[in-house]
Amino acid sequence: MGLSNSSSTTATTAAGQSIPSSTTIKPAAARKETTALRTFSFASYMTMAMIVSYFPLFFMDRGYSALQIGIIYSTGPFISIFANLLFGALSDKYRTIKKIMTVLLFGQLVMISLLLTTDTFLVVCFIMLAFYFFQTPVNPLSDSLILLSSQYTGTPYALIRIFGSLGFAFAAFAMGQLLKLTGSSATLLLTLGTIAITCLLTLRLKDYQGSMRKIEFSGFYKLIRKPSIVSFFIIVLIVSISHRMYEGFLAVTMRQMGASDSLVGIAWLTSACSEIPVLFLLGKYGHKFKELPLLAVASFMYAVRFWLVSEVTSPIWIIPIQAMHSITFGIYFATALRYLSLIIPDEYRASGQAVYAVVFSGFAGVISGMIGGNVYEHFGKTTFFHLAMVLALIASASFLVKHYVTNRS
Repeated sequence: MGLSNSSSTTATTAAGQSIPSSTTIKPAAARKETTALRTFSFASYMTMAMIVSYFPLFFMDRGYSALQIGIIYSTGPFISIFANLLFGALSDKYRTIKKIMTVLLFGQLVMISLLLTTDTFLVVCFIMLAFYFFQTPVNPLSDSLILLSSQYTGTPYALIRIFGSLGFAFAAFAMGQLLKLTGSSATLLLTLGTIAITCLLTLRLKDYQGSMRKIEFSGFYKLIRKPSIVSFFIIVLIVSISHRMYEGFLAVTMRQMGASDSLVGIAWLTSACSEIPVLFLLGKYGHKFKELPLLAVASFMYAVRFWLVSEVTSPIWIIPIQAMHSITFGIYFATALRYLSLIIPDEYRASGQAVYAVVFSGFAGVISGMIGGNVYEHFGKTTFFHLAMVLALIASASFLVKHYVTNRS
């Protein structure tokens, strides 16, 4: 089977109606669909804020070391490698994203409930392993749904994803204030609440899928073995390792500097708010810029960001550094997805997103958790963030080389 060009693909509703990608629904219906996606994204990223911002502090307050926290954060991404590929393939095969996300969110509820019952490190590792099995596929599947729906509603991906940033920012600040009053013991209960809300909001979503043509996964496997695609994922892995190192240990670093939970929340609030204008601008004007040079710029600014964190000694300085999230993750994430949509046809969109998630969350999470945890434990934060800086610089140079080679070929 030949791979279709994305410009000729179709979007498909849950009822099985094939809608040409150039066709949009009536304005009122489009606004309703867009609102449902934005609300879901807001709630989904509230859960992400809890996981990223407060889970490390929760485990730290349970007496776990940096190395043990690193192990927890690497075992989860390890299982996510299989989870993302499995659920991405199931989504493409059975042509549903909504139903799969509902199952995944229910699984998260069960795992967090189990986590309330134990403090034993080994048991916690297994529960978190199962939790990540259900949690990590949600974002790539959600991104696939948003990207496919934009062909139907006419709303660009970035203008929906902004509401995820707002949800993350709201939760990072509001939950930090609550935890300041209640202590970290309430972390799991608050997370249960955000997951339950997100699960209910899936009922308002509609399914969108790509081309109605039969999926032949042999074509997808041939596609992702192309040198140009393999090289892209390798570079993504390099920059993702540095990003995951920073993300996984920032809260621990701030706590060791003497920061309170509320200050940690303000730091994550700052990062989430800072990416909102960038996502808006990328949604409006991003198509005017080449993807690979933008990714090179984002990776270089990552390196600057990591170097600054390695040098500061007071947690208050982390706040302005977190504003650099806008020109690092904000540019990197939206641009990488846009580039991925150019090199992966729509009928393989969920599977392509799954491979990206495996690299970004799975492999990068395992490596950053295991190796990063050891580096942080034995050599301290300065060496840890210097290592992240070097990786980001390698990624920046690699994106530029790839751009040069691509233009010459």
